[in-house]
Amino acid sequence: MQSDKLLQIVLAELDERKGLQINSLDLREKTSFTDYMVIVTGTSNRHLMSMCEHVAAKAEENGVQPLGLEGGPGADWVLLDLGDVIVQAMTAQAREYYQIEKLWSVDKPKEIEKQVG
Repeated sequence: MQSDKLLQIVLAELDERKGLQINSLDLREKTSFTDYMVIVTGTSNRHLMSMCEHVAAKAEENGVQPLGLEGGPGADWVLLDLGDVIVQAMTAQAREYYQIEKLWSVDKPKEIEKQVG
């Protein structure tokens, strides 16, 4: 499955599951381990896990086997790895603390031309 199609499935499922502040980051030019990262806020630890479990089930229905699910009961974040798309579900407090969007907003450094003189 193409990563763009998987991204759309993930975004639709998170919206259906009442995810808040859903934001997708295009990481294709920044890293080789994934194409997109989706960050979503949940209202409770249970909501975080539920959203990720439903996204994982929807991905499986579409032929994508989840690679991993991290976090769990009592955690203020859950990470779902779908290969080309990673979902970071966080409580509002954790999202503010980790500031994942800010971390990934750094552009690649431009090459510096050496002046020989």
